[in-house]
Amino acid sequence: MSNENNPFKSIEEKFMERQRAKQKNTNQGDSQKVVTPKRPINTRKAVKTGIALTVLFAIAIILLANVFIVKQDEYRVVRQFGEIKRTIDQPGLNMKIPFIQTVSTLPKNQMIYNVSEAEITTKDKKRIIIDNYAVWKITNAQKMISNARNIVNAESRMEEFIYSVIRNEMGQLNYVDVVNDENSERGSLNDRVTAKVNQFLEEGNYGIEVIDVRMKRIDLPEENEHSIYTRMISERESTAQAYLSEGDAEKQKIEAETDRGVQELLATAQKEAAIIHAEGEAEAAKIYNNAFSKDPEFYNLYRTLQSYSRTIGNDTMIIMPADSPYAKILTGYLE
Repeated sequence: MSNENNPFKSIEEKFMERQRAKQKNTNQGDSQKVVTPKRPINTRKAVKTGIALTVLFAIAIILLANVFIVKQDEYRVVRQFGEIKRTIDQPGLNMKIPFIQTVSTLPKNQMIYNVSEAEITTKDKKRIIIDNYAVWKITNAQKMISNARNIVNAESRMEEFIYSVIRNEMGQLNYVDVVNDENSERGSLNDRVTAKVNQFLEEGNYGIEVIDVRMKRIDLPEENEHSIYTRMISERESTAQAYLSEGDAEKQKIEAETDRGVQELLATAQKEAAIIHAEGEAEAAKIYNNAFSKDPEFYNLYRTLQSYSRTIGNDTMIIMPADSPYAKILTGYLE
């Protein structure tokens, strides 16, 4: 079909024109649009900022890592390349130089050290085994580190001094004096040992002080136990016998004083009774005299009858002349 006879020709032409017009408008709009270029990133500045923040963060970590706290019950020793620079004994916040200085801790409170058992020979050549403990503390941390290095060495030196002093002190006491708790010589032994050990520690500038040295126990070698126990029993028995003797003597003294008091009381009572009896006899004689003076013959008869009652009993045999007055009275012959 030719284009001239095509009925859709006019429609196609109009569509093509519209498409050309639309394309033209689109090209004009693109030509008028302004394109803004992107700003380039400053890499150098970003790197510097990151490095600065990293450095600040590292400095903060280093500072915090080198800050230390001193507590109430401890010493802090600051060292630089092994040399002691300062010791801090007051509680609070402190700082050390990073990477150069180090900090170590020492206790400030009292500590207990169990001294090793040791065998001691007494004055009378007896052997005993003693077991001690010591209460001690650090008074100068710098001196302690300079002369003893550490706590273990300090305790070792302290133990040597304690053993030496105790051996010397025990060597001046007899075996029984050491074992006997009541002995007065042993009462100040612990104080003497403590004082002498502190004297040695002070002379050596060890920076430590012994508060007290005490004996936990005293053991006897097996070969000495039986003889010592026997001797102790004998001493206790002699002491008991002495107490018994003193008691008997006191008993006899009290009894003698009591007997003397009783005799004095009896003598006084007998004296007073004799006086009262004599006074009664005198009064009775006076009454008798007054009564019998009125009839003398009756008085003679009465006295005769009294003599009979005193001289004649159930088994009494009297032999007398028949003409005696006494016989006449008995027979009733009164003329």
